[in-house]
Amino acid sequence: MKTDWRLVRRIEDRNVMLQHAKFGRFIAGICGVIMQGGAFLFSIAKAIKTTTIIVDNETLTMYPMTCPIYSKIIDTRFSPVNEIALVTQFLSTFIVSCSTVGGCSLAAVFAMHACGQLNVLYVWLHELTESVKEENVAERKLATIVEHHLRVLNFISCIESIMHKISLVELMGCTINMCLLGYYCIMAWEAFDAAKITSYIIVYLSMAFNIFIFCYIGQIITEQCEHVGEMAYTTNWYKLHHTTARNFVLIIARSSNIIKITAGKLFQLSIATFGDVIKTSVVYLNLLRTMTM
Repeated sequence: MKTDWRLVRRIEDRNVMLQHAKFGRFIAGICGVIMQGGAFLFSIAKAIKTTTIIVDNETLTMYPMTCPIYSKIIDTRFSPVNEIALVTQFLSTFIVSCSTVGGCSLAAVFAMHACGQLNVLYVWLHELTESVKEENVAERKLATIVEHHLRVLNFISCIESIMHKISLVELMGCTINMCLLGYYCIMAWEAFDAAKITSYIIVYLSMAFNIFIFCYIGQIITEQCEHVGEMAYTTNWYKLHHTTARNFVLIIARSSNIIKITAGKLFQLSIATFGDVIKTSVVYLNLLRTMTM
């Protein structure tokens, strides 16, 4: 990415890349706010309401744990163990959320950089026909375009090799968690516990947003790669010399072989995949509700 910024000299191309870089940072910021906010609101909503317990004819007040703790190892009913365990769970929630935000933000920044490079390529393809009278200039520009196209495709291959494992973990984990959160929300609805229902809905939406970002990134990269061939065909290639125009066939053929962003080399990340994940979580929720009710 650093080399790509150094290679671009023209202000117009830098503006295109800068626009996509800002959008990538915006997505990363939104991911951080929603995921960290969802995790902390869930923890606060679970612990804000104290519960009263009776131990040896003595009435005690404690904060409920965000996640249950095995009581035979640590008894969290008494102070200050209760507060220490609660703070420890807050810190662990923050660390886990940071790892999720980091993976999602990296994917967003990488994808937007690749889209910025492809949009620069579109500009160069559009400007190529301006060198009609100078055949040597047109051939040099076309060679630069092909080299840049291969460089972007190599970068997208690196994104796939880095992110496919992270995407699989997030896809599978969020699907299971969304199923369980829906079940817990139904259980809390019967008792009409507003705090629990609100916390479950917040975490459910944050996980759905997490999956949507990964699927959106895969979708937009696929569309941008396909658009290279369309741009090459819709340029005024017929105005170029026939030996130069013939090379457009190579660009169109290479753009038809799309590098897809996948989850664990098993599922292609796209908006359709996002819909399948939501439907799968609902199916698992109905199965779980049928078995327990």
